[in-house]
Amino acid sequence: MVTASYAPDFERCRLLCETVDRHVTGMSHHYLLVERNDVALFRQLETKSRTVVDERDLLPSWLHAVNDPASLFRRRIWLSWKTMPLRGWHVQQLRRIAIAAHAAEDILVYCDSDVVFLKPFDCAAFRSDGRLRLFRRDNALPGTGDHETWSRNAGAVLGIEYPAVSPHDYISTLIAWSRQDVQAMCAQIERLHGRNWVEVVGSSRKFSECLIYGRFVDEVLGGASHFHAAEEFCRVHWTGSAMSDDEFRRFVAGMSPHQVAIGMQSFIGTDVDRIRRLTQAE
Repeated sequence: MVTASYAPDFERCRLLCETVDRHVTGMSHHYLLVERNDVALFRQLETKSRTVVDERDLLPSWLHAVNDPASLFRRRIWLSWKTMPLRGWHVQQLRRIAIAAHAAEDILVYCDSDVVFLKPFDCAAFRSDGRLRLFRRDNALPGTGDHETWSRNAGAVLGIEYPAVSPHDYISTLIAWSRQDVQAMCAQIERLHGRNWVEVVGSSRKFSECLIYGRFVDEVLGGASHFHAAEEFCRVHWTGSAMSDDEFRRFVAGMSPHQVAIGMQSFIGTDVDRIRRLTQAE
């Protein structure tokens, strides 16, 4: 399992780790991917089956994290001569790709740090008849926001000329990728462009690691060794306002039978102590 996080989400990540340990089986290791300034904080969460990985061990040395003067030095920004200036959410995506060259496991399960498991979950659910589950909503790419640009840029870095934009949506949390295919994807990008894959992907600030991987598997590999599934294992509260106790309970009650976890986007502001209290009561 792979989780990219940062200091403001530490308590959410702690709660995720507690519920992973309580409910998740079929997983050999949990990697927490963080920026160098956050390594010491997240070391508190390490166990014999959970490791904190410093992004400096994953990403090129020419990509530097610095305090951003535009935010009065409250936020970080990643700078280099080879990419656009990148925010934390950009670099979290790069870490999730880069871990494939660091991990030993064949299958990587990606789970955001604001997820909480409420039910037992066996990671064997990602395998069927020797094939790996690829999350894909057919013909469901949103027509608003940045999704079309993300898909177009994914095609460009992969050398896919047609279609320029895929109609399918691959974005979710609690999804699985093949480590071997992620490495092949990075090699494909470098072969096409003659540059490090981080440089190619980071040349735009509008990219989605899920769309890059999904389009690579489907349109470059032809879907080999994968099967598609549109059911989400995690019910996510993506947008809106912080929930009251009653709203939270209704949200949990609305989980589909196959859903085992909930995600409360941290920027919405639902208090983590409330989430802990209410989920422990479930």
